[in-house]
Order: sequence, then structure tokens, then C-alpha cells
Amino acid sequence: MDIKNNILETIGNTPLIRLNKITSEMPCEVLAKVDYFNPGNSIKDRMALKMVEVAEQDGRLKPGGTIIEGTSGNTGMGLALAAVVKGYKCIFVTTDKQSKEKVDILKAVGAEVIVCPTNVIPEDPRSYYSVAARLAKEVPNSCHMNQYDNLANRQAHYESTGPEIWEQTDGKITHLVCTAGTGGTITGTAQYLKEKNPAIQIWAIDVYGSLLTKYFRTGQIDMNEVKPYVSEGFGEDFVPKNYDMQFIDHFEQVTDKDGAIMARRLAKEEGLFCGYSAGSCLQGLFQLKSKLKKGDMVVCILHDHGSRYVGKIYNDQWMMERGFLDVKTIREIIQSRGSKKLITVTPQHTVSEAVELMKKYDIEQIPVMDQEQPIGAISQHGLFKKIFADPDLKNASIQAVMENGFPLVTFDSPVEKLAQYISKENGAVLTRDEAGAYHIITKYDVITALGNP
Repeated sequence: MDIKNNILETIGNTPLIRLNKITSEMPCEVLAKVDYFNPGNSIKDRMALKMVEVAEQDGRLKPGGTIIEGTSGNTGMGLALAAVVKGYKCIFVTTDKQSKEKVDILKAVGAEVIVCPTNVIPEDPRSYYSVAARLAKEVPNSCHMNQYDNLANRQAHYESTGPEIWEQTDGKITHLVCTAGTGGTITGTAQYLKEKNPAIQIWAIDVYGSLLTKYFRTGQIDMNEVKPYVSEGFGEDFVPKNYDMQFIDHFEQVTDKDGAIMARRLAKEEGLFCGYSAGSCLQGLFQLKSKLKKGDMVVCILHDHGSRYVGKIYNDQWMMERGFLDVKTIREIIQSRGSKKLITVTPQHTVSEAVELMKKYDIEQIPVMDQEQPIGAISQHGLFKKIFADPDLKNASIQAVMENGFPLVTFDSPVEKLAQYISKENGAVLTRDEAGAYHIITKYDVITALGNP
């Protein structure tokens, strides 16, 4: 029988999966170390358990104690799982830029969560670093794990992530690509791999707004590099002690937008529903494509699961608000339809004639035009109600039954803005192109446009 004694025994031994479609233009093989297969759905389970075990061994974490940590969410989840099994309490401090899903998940496994502002320096008493340190002093029988400076973090990856990748690739790995945050994953894994083969290239992926890249290149901590960014789980505004830059060969920065878009591509093209850092990791690799050659074997570490980002990078509205999605316009809808003639009626047409047009062209809304200008509208829905009440209306003129005209919107209006105009009562809008010709956009047009990538 193969039975685990508890959930902690399922940590590690995650799969290495070949990427196919998304990397089809790469000159070499690209493999993904998919660590959302850990029980807490992230690679942080590895180091969380290791930090707890080391703290127990050196006496900092005592029976019945409280684990305190500043976390973007994933480390907290790993610590919470360890706490549940081992009988500890947890207090986690995070920032207000982290997804709501992360906070809710931590609460679901019994942790207390305190949310702090993002855009303050680490030394600010309101920062989540400072609050976690203060709580560790105030809460009796507590232990501050401090994943940034706790070297058990990188030790975990030296002992597990590195050996797994080496064995899974049969020692043929030539490049490791990994986002850089606390430094534990990339440093610990890199150290092990470099000991096996010093020629293996280690590429760290950073985000614009983080100071890590400039520190790597110059050895200077330049706070002018620090800017707000929305990417989660990597990038820093200080240099954690887990870093040992001698094991890293290159730092590459990516934008918030590119990382988010690439994460969505991973889900749609490879079926890998990953987090923000996974998309950024792969985007960084794409930016470094010219450095690769045939025969190379690249391993990208995909840290966590996309379920923690459904309200952010996997939410169209969130993406559009930040300019991360290319917004479709009415112009694009019209152009995609080709040269279709706008079907109209005049006030002098009869209701029966309008009904015949609806049947012939399979349409539900028709503008009423007078001297080539819209003055009203008729709709299948409106006509049905009126004819049902008075069957003789079918011989009446359109003028007797027409409704208010369709709203007129600009030719380059975003499709998403049409929601405020199109409703159950009003099923279409009109627009006018540069040549003065009118076009109609219906509910069906909008649904089709938003449903296609």
C-alpha cells in the first residue's frame, strides 16, 4: 500500500512537463517544472515545511506556538498546512496588492491575516515586513519565519527542487529560468545544479519596479529603481539574504502586462493554469530567445496555480482597466463583417413589409430612416407585443408603431462600453463611419466580438 501519513508527505516530486504550442518557435526544448502540484498549490510548500522543521530543531518554534510571517500568500499557505498538521497557530501579514483569493485561502486553513499597504518602504512601521517583525516581539511563544533572510528557504530548494530537476532531465538541463523574489528558489536550485554542472546557465526573471536587476548588475541598492508594480510573488524593494548572486548568470526584467498576457496564453495553449510569476518567467525566456540554440534544454519553474488570480489576470475587466488587453472597437466589428448593407425602413413602410424584411435577412432590429437620417427604430420584440394586442396593426405604417431610435455611438468606441446602451428593451446601437454611412451593432455582434480572442 502507498499511503501518506499526512498532507506534508505529498510535498515535492512535482512533474516536469514539455511545452509544445507556446514555445513552437523556440530553437530548443522547453520544459516546465510545474510546482502547483504541491498540496498548497505552490513551490513555497517546500521551503515553508523546511523553515518549520529547522525552527523546531533549533528551539525557536515550540509546541503550541504561533508562526508569524510576512507573505504574498503562497508561503503562508505552506506554513498553514504545516501548522495544521503539527498543531501551531498562524498569523500572516500581507499587502493590499495581493489577490483576494490568496487572503481567503489563508483564512480557510485557519490563519489570521493582516493586510498592510503596498507602497511603503520596508522600514516603514506600516509595511508588512515591519508589522510581522513587531508581532513576533509582541505575541508570546511565537516564531517569525522571515522567509527573506531565513537560509532554510534556499536550503529546501538545494535539497529538493535542484535534485529533482537534475534527475528528471537526466542531467541534460542547460538553462534554468526562474522568477526572483525572496531568492530562495533560484539560489538553492542554482547552487545544486551548478555543483553538478557549472556550465548550466541560471536566468533570473525580475519585474520593472524591482531593484534586484540593478543590484545584480552593479552591486548597488538603488531605491530610485523601486516603482509600484502589480506583478505578484517576485521582485523586491530590498535584497533578501537568501541571494547569492555568484550562482546567477543573468537578470531579465519583464513588464506587468507581458507577464499577465503570457500567463493567460499558458492556460489557453498548454492547459497550464498558472499564476502571475509563471507567465512572467516564460515571458522573460521569450525575451532571451536569441541566446538559445538547438540542443539546449531549458527548464522554467512555474511557481503556483491560477486559481489565486481569477479576480486579476484571469478577469477581463481587471486586465482592461490596466490596459493589459487590446480592447476591440466598433470599427473592428464593422470591418470584420465586410460590406454588408444596412437594412432600413422609412416611416411610410408598413408593418408587414418590415416583418418580411426581418424574415428575409434574419434580423431583429431595423432603423427607421427619413432622408437618410435615423429618426426611430422597430424591433421584433416591440412589434410582437403590439401586433399581439392589435392584429390589424400589420397593415399600419411604421410611423404608427416605431420606437425610440437606437443610441448613436462613435465609430471607435470600445465594444465593452456598449453594455451601457444595449439592454433587453434596446437591442442595438448605431454608428457612423468616416464616409457618413450608418451601421448597426446588435447584441449578437457584441457577444461574438467579446467571445473571440
